[in-house]
Amino acid sequence: MQDKINQIISLLEEEFPGLKSKPSKSDPLDVLIATMLSQNTTDKTSYIAFQNLKTRFKNWESVMIAPLSRIRAAIRVCGLVNQKSKSIKKLLKQLNTKYGSLSLNFLKKMTDDSIYKELLQYNGVGVKTVSCVLAFGLARDVFPVDTHVHRLTNRLGLADSKSPEKTFKQVKDLIPRGKKFLFHTLLIRFGRKICRANNPLCGKCRLYDLCIFERKEFYSIRANGIPKENNFIILEHV
Repeated sequence: MQDKINQIISLLEEEFPGLKSKPSKSDPLDVLIATMLSQNTTDKTSYIAFQNLKTRFKNWESVMIAPLSRIRAAIRVCGLVNQKSKSIKKLLKQLNTKYGSLSLNFLKKMTDDSIYKELLQYNGVGVKTVSCVLAFGLARDVFPVDTHVHRLTNRLGLADSKSPEKTFKQVKDLIPRGKKFLFHTLLIRFGRKICRANNPLCGKCRLYDLCIFERKEFYSIRANGIPKENNFIILEHV
């Protein structure tokens, strides 16, 4: 399986040359909140919501004590504002109560497994969110699985599951060490440009021969048009 994954990575690097093999470290709490905002919306709109929080409030302490109405107004563009504003405010209060400050820098001394255990106890934080904190906030060798990654790994026969969390468990130990972040970012871009959820561009796919998607022949002869570029990833800008 690792040989197949290495082959996929090589082909996707030809499609998307110049991507970083390792992320630049961002503030872990910034990454956590940005990822919470990105749930069930686009990276572009969630990034606007994140920037609104950073510009309208002095710091995360100000967000913590602010009325929910102000938080909702700041993040309204990204949808699910009631749920997200409550989750963010509650998370900040819980972190402040437990640790006496609003910082996740203490995570740097913890193992990956301990970080998953610590952060998964908070409402609105799932496995993908913690994985993003590990990858983008702490530069750990971790493979976050979102809807694009879940779709592609199953179509490519690397996983066989019905949910991103199950896919994460099946795939995380199969990816060669040091290539997990690169594989993640390559798959996201490929999932947006070519291997889309609806009307995938199978006729333009470099991975066609490696794919087990049952409808790939149908889509390969269908008129698919010109692929759109949608390469903005919120966590690369936090």
